[in-house]
Amino acid sequence: MPKPEKQKFDELILSKTRLGIISALIGGDKLEFTYLRNALNLSDGNLSIQIRKLEDAGYIKVEKVFIDRKPKTFCKITSKGQKAIRNLIRKLENLANLD
Repeated sequence: MPKPEKQKFDELILSKTRLGIISALIGGDKLEFTYLRNALNLSDGNLSIQIRKLEDAGYIKVEKVFIDRKPKTFCKITSKGQKAIRNLIRKLENLANLD
């Protein structure tokens, strides 16, 4: 029986925090920074760093706007980010189906 091919995983989204961000955004909604911070129980600094990594990779788009003179930051998953998470899920399913 041939050896199963070794799966290569996207290290960027395997991080617990970045996977949490991508998972929150996978539905396609644009989510506010404070919502993500509270939902994932992260500090502002940690969330900012992880968002920047995902944005630099093209997995999410960040939009900064002013609402009632207050700055707001919103994040939305990109098609590249959706593809990355689907690939991760597919690879995990393949691993789960190995006998």
